[in-house]
Amino acid sequence: MSLYEIRNLAVDIAGKRLVENVSLTVEAGQCTAIIGASGSGKSLSCLTPFGLTPGSASGSIKLDGTDLGTANTAQLRDVRRRLTGFVFQQPLTALTPHLTVGVQLQEATMQAGSARPSRRELAQKLERVGLSRPAERLDQFPHRLSGGERQRVMIAAAIAHGPKLLIADEPTSALDASLRAEIMDLLDELRAEQGLGMLLVSHDLASVGGHADQLVVMEKGRVVETGPTGAVIANPAEEYTRRLIAATPRLDEAVPKLRQSGDLLVETRDVGVEFPRPGWRRGKVRAVVNANITIRQAESLALVGGSGSGKSTLGRAIAGIGPVTQGEVLWEGAPIPERRERGLEMRRLIQPVFQDPVASLDPQWRVSDIVTEPLRNLRPDMKKAERNEMARQALYDVDLAEDFLTRLPASLSGGQAQRVALARAIIAAPRLLVLDEATSALDPLVGAEILKLLLRLQVENGLSLLFITHDIAAARRLCHRIAVMEAGRIVETGDIQAVIDHPRHAATQKLVAAS
Repeated sequence: MSLYEIRNLAVDIAGKRLVENVSLTVEAGQCTAIIGASGSGKSLSCLTPFGLTPGSASGSIKLDGTDLGTANTAQLRDVRRRLTGFVFQQPLTALTPHLTVGVQLQEATMQAGSARPSRRELAQKLERVGLSRPAERLDQFPHRLSGGERQRVMIAAAIAHGPKLLIADEPTSALDASLRAEIMDLLDELRAEQGLGMLLVSHDLASVGGHADQLVVMEKGRVVETGPTGAVIANPAEEYTRRLIAATPRLDEAVPKLRQSGDLLVETRDVGVEFPRPGWRRGKVRAVVNANITIRQAESLALVGGSGSGKSTLGRAIAGIGPVTQGEVLWEGAPIPERRERGLEMRRLIQPVFQDPVASLDPQWRVSDIVTEPLRNLRPDMKKAERNEMARQALYDVDLAEDFLTRLPASLSGGQAQRVALARAIIAAPRLLVLDEATSALDPLVGAEILKLLLRLQVENGLSLLFITHDIAAARRLCHRIAVMEAGRIVETGDIQAVIDHPRHAATQKLVAAS
């Protein structure tokens, strides 16, 4: 008997069938992976049988001898508590913001009836998933962690109570390329040690190819191809599968033709950012140290580094939504005031696009309110009719139909949410976009579309882009130059192709090798 078996699964939401005729199995100690474009039904197929979506599931669903298809709410809760662990796609929204990492990890450890763990045991759980300074992290709140660090906390919490089945919805999407393999290796070890079965949703085909035993390819709510992972990737039978594989960025692609850059636009001079250490500890954490970068008009600069390297902190400092402890940021040669002293015009010129598209959108606002928010703050004298017309144009610019204006974020796929976030950023006509992992949470097809969209917006509007990422292969499709960060410092800069061909610093070499 398989550990987890689904036969002819169908999922309906509000009377509409979104998933149909999905069948798969997960054996103890093995991994079954589901891949597909955004909105193909991957997450619905994984989460609905456990009562974690608004949908209703039908079909045969069995986990360790328990029939989930006939289970009531209390029985499903007991199955989630004892037998399953979950790693969700958006760690920022999945972790409780007002509880420390230690409190949340303790709760996860005790949920199946285990004794209260010691602080040392909790720190060991964080250390096992690759978090630096684990004892210190126990006292931190989720917002103090980088995206990759939050995802590793999620993984630690998911396996803390010793489940039999791990449901992993994009578990490595927020991690840098070198750490993805480490996390997948860790999950492999857990599967071998504990007989843990894993149902993996991923758009990272490299991780899937090296770690999953069975592959299920979904399109528009249906399974279009299935089989042993190596065989499907090496010889895909369906055109859709071939397009998914081709859309994954690679370093051996042809060098893209990019727009020529202009005069110097932004410069950082010895910028440093420090934060107080959490809890009772004295002293400060130096997140960014003496950072010097330049961005020209209509140029794309890739700011690349591992998780926790300080790249997002530096990006936030440039965008004016994070502190600058020392040094200065210059705009066309003139120092930019501190973030609280920036005028409306300066705020308009630099717009951010955040790492978690869903988390950055107000769940109670319609898309029309979200997209026009910058105009209400930066141009309060503008009439509502004019704002709405500009919102329609902004959606058109990011390839979304006008009817999206009335929708709520909960109804958007990851790719659609990122397009809405881009529309919100460009509606104020900025000159610089600060993009924090804009494609890391997206599947290859949608990620490739977002990169093409950014390239088109840059050409049409002369935008400058600060593209913060851990994926050098994706950055190569969009960026002229690259700056590599490690431990808060810029360790290498240069033309992106030259750096890829001849990386000098060990951190760069590691990132290039992982890509």
